[in-house]
Amino acid sequence: MRSPVKFLRGLPVQQTETIANRTSPLNLSSDDFRAAGHQLVDRIADFFDSLPQRPVTTGESPSAIRQSLDAGRRLPSQGADAAELLNRATSLLFDHSLFNAHPRFWGYVTSSAAPIGVLGELLAAAANPNCGAWLLSPMASEIEAQSIRWIAEMINYPTDCGGLFVSGGNMANIVCFLAARQAKGGSDIRSKGVDGTRLRAYGSKETHTWIQKAADIAGLGTDSVRWIAADHRMRIDLDALRAQIRADLDAGDKPFVVIGNAGTVSTGAMDPLPELAEICREFNLWFHIDGAYGGFAAVCPDAPPEFSGLGAADSVAVDPHKWLYAPIEAGCVLVRDISKLRDAFAYHPAYYHFGVEAINYFDLGPQNSRGFRALKVWLALQQAGRDGYVQMISDDIRLSRAMFDRISWYAELEALTQGLSITTFRYVPRDLMRSGEDVDNYLNDLNRELLTRLQQGGEVYLSNAIVDGKYALRACIVNFRTTLEDVEALLPIVVRIGNEADKSLRPASLS
Repeated sequence: MRSPVKFLRGLPVQQTETIANRTSPLNLSSDDFRAAGHQLVDRIADFFDSLPQRPVTTGESPSAIRQSLDAGRRLPSQGADAAELLNRATSLLFDHSLFNAHPRFWGYVTSSAAPIGVLGELLAAAANPNCGAWLLSPMASEIEAQSIRWIAEMINYPTDCGGLFVSGGNMANIVCFLAARQAKGGSDIRSKGVDGTRLRAYGSKETHTWIQKAADIAGLGTDSVRWIAADHRMRIDLDALRAQIRADLDAGDKPFVVIGNAGTVSTGAMDPLPELAEICREFNLWFHIDGAYGGFAAVCPDAPPEFSGLGAADSVAVDPHKWLYAPIEAGCVLVRDISKLRDAFAYHPAYYHFGVEAINYFDLGPQNSRGFRALKVWLALQQAGRDGYVQMISDDIRLSRAMFDRISWYAELEALTQGLSITTFRYVPRDLMRSGEDVDNYLNDLNRELLTRLQQGGEVYLSNAIVDGKYALRACIVNFRTTLEDVEALLPIVVRIGNEADKSLRPASLS
C-alpha cells in the first residue's frame, strides 16, 4: 500500500506527516465521550429534581451575568478539556438562568421541556441530518412528515396537508403569510413583486406582532395590515371586518388574507373561527389561523366550540415548544394544499439534483439547511400519546381556572380575564378601589412595578397584558410540572409584594 505522504508533494515534511497522521482537537475517544456524557446527564437529572427548591430566576443584572461569564475574556489560543468545559457550562447555565422548566414559571408561552425531548435533541445532534433534502436526511424527513400528520390529526386538520417544522410561532405564521401572498396576490408576484398592488391583511387588534414582521418581510409594508376592533371578549368584530374588506375593495385595494386567533397570547381569547371561514369564502380570501399558543387545546374533548373552524383554514400555525412541551425550537406550519407551499418557496438551480418522489423540505419553506427539529416532538407524541396530551393540556386549563376562581379570596386582587390557560388580574389596594384618572394611572404604575419585583424576586414568574386599558398581571400555564399547590402559593405572594410596592410608590396625593 502506497504511503499517503507521496500524494502531498510540495509540502514541508512536518506538514505532510501532520496531515497523514491527522488528529482533531474536537474529537473524543469513546471512553472520554461516555464519561463526559454520563456526568452531564447526571447533573441534568439532579437539576430537574432540584427545580422546585430553586428560584425561578436569580434576577441578576446584565453586568453581573457578564461578570460570572468573564465576558471580556479573549478567545483562548490553546484548547481545554471537554469534560471540564461541559462542567463549567452546566454550572453557568444552572446558576444564572431563568427556568421555564420551574413549576412556578407562567410568564410567557414557553413550556417546560419534556425530558424525552431533551434526550431527543442529543440524538438528533448525533445523527446531524440536514433536513433540507430527503437524500440528505431520509429517515429524519420521514419522521418529520409523520409528525406533521400526527399534529394535524390532533387538532382535526386534514392529515393530507403539507407542513414543516420551523423555529417557532413567529416563523410558522410568517411562512403561512407568504404562502397566502403567493396564492392570492397574483401569479407573478414572486417575479415582479407587489408591483403597486395594495394587498391587505386583516386581523384583530389582539393579533400578535408577527403580522407586522410578515407584512414587512413580504414587501407589503406594515400599513397593509388592517387592525380590526375586538369586542368585549377580545374577539375580532365580524361586522367591522366585513365593513373594512368592502371599503378596501371599493378603494381598489386587494384583500388577500384574514387571520383568526385560536387563543390570543395576551388573554387566550378565541376568535369566532367558523364565522371567519365563512367570510373568507364569501370574499375569496385566504383563511389563516394563528394557533401558535392555543391550537393544541383542540385535542381536548371539551374544547371551545370555536375550534370547529380549524378544519376550514387554508393554513394553521401551531407551536410544539408551547403546548406540546417540546424543547425550543419547534414551530409547525400546516397548509391544506401542499402545492401552495411549493408555489411560494420552491426554486431549482442547476446544482440541485434531488428527486420529487419524496418530500424535500427546502421546497416548502425559506430554509435550505434545516436541523432535525421533529425528533423531540415525534418522541414525546409517542411517549404521552393522544390521551396523555389531553390530560396535560386539560390540567393546565383547569389550574388556570382554579387560579382565576381563587382571586376572589383576596380583597386586594381584581380578576380580569380567563381564557384557555391564561388568567389576568391586578393588584388594587383596598383603599384605592375607586375610579379616577389619577387612581387609574397609579394602579397601572403600581402593577408595572409589582411585576418587576415579582420577576426579579424569583418566587414566581409572571408577565403582563393590557385589558381595557388596565395594566394586568398575566399567568399562562403551559407547564406539566405545575400543581395546584403552586397555583395557590401565587396569590399570597402577589398580595405581599403588592403591599410593599404600594408603600414605597404611592404619592401623597392618593394617601
